[in-house]
Amino acid sequence: MTDHDVLDHTGQVLVVTGGTKGIGRVLVQRFLDWGAEVVTCGRTEPEELPSSQGRTASFVAADVRDPEQAAAVVDAAVEQHGRLDAVVNNAGGAPAADAATASPRFSESIIRLNLLAPLHVAQRAHHHFLAGAAGPDGGVVVNIASVSATRPSPGTAAYGAAKAGLVNLTQSLAVEWAPTTRVVAVIAGLIATEQAELHYGDAEAQARVAATIPAGRLGTPEDLAQACRWLTSPLASYVSGSALWVHGAGERPAFLGAVEDPSG
Repeated sequence: MTDHDVLDHTGQVLVVTGGTKGIGRVLVQRFLDWGAEVVTCGRTEPEELPSSQGRTASFVAADVRDPEQAAAVVDAAVEQHGRLDAVVNNAGGAPAADAATASPRFSESIIRLNLLAPLHVAQRAHHHFLAGAAGPDGGVVVNIASVSATRPSPGTAAYGAAKAGLVNLTQSLAVEWAPTTRVVAVIAGLIATEQAELHYGDAEAQARVAATIPAGRLGTPEDLAQACRWLTSPLASYVSGSALWVHGAGERPAFLGAVEDPSG
C-alpha cells in the first residue's frame, strides 16, 4: 500500500465546523476532493456549498457555542452517513479588542467559541467513537489552534488565552480518551484568506508581514488542509496529544533587527 492510498479518505465521514468560508471552506472542499463525505455547520447557510465528484457537503445550521447545537452537528453526520471518522474543530476567531475595555460578555463569547465549542464537539464525537462509529481503529479529533496560543496576543488577548487552553485540552483529552480517540492540534501561523486585509492590511502591508516569516510568505488554507489530511490518516496513527506547527518556521525574533549592523 502506498502513502497515496493511505491518504485517500474515500468512504470516510468528517465533520468540519465553520466550513462555509475562509480556512474552513477550503478544508471542506479538499476533504471532498479526497473522497470523504463532509458535514459542516455555521449560523447561516451559504448560497452554495462545496462539492466534488458528484458529492456535496451537508450543512447543519448551528452555533457551536451552544452545547446542544454542537452535539446536533455531530449527530447529523452519524445519522446521514452511518459512521463518523473525524472531526475538525475549525470554527473560531476574534475581532480585535482592547483588553482593558472589552466587556465581560465579549470575552466570554470569544472563550466559548475558541475553547468550549471544540470541547462540546469533541465530547459528542468521542461518544460516537466509543459506540464504534469509526470502526475498530477509533476516530480523530483535530483542533485548529494558533500561534497566538504560544506567544503574546495583544489586541486579541482572550482569543490567545482560549487557544492556549485548546492546546492543553488537546493533550488532556488525548490521555483520557486513548486509545479510542486520537486528539491532535494544528498550530496555525499567519494565514492568508479572503479576509487577510482585516488582519494584515493591504497587499504592501501583507508583503512586509510575510518578510518577517522565515518561509518568506504567509500560510495558506491549503497548508492547513494538507496537515489535517495527514493527521486524519493512518499515517498518523501514533500521533495523539501532539501539536503540529504549520507556521513557516514562525516569526523572526524582533531583537535580531535591533542588533544587526544597518550598514550591512
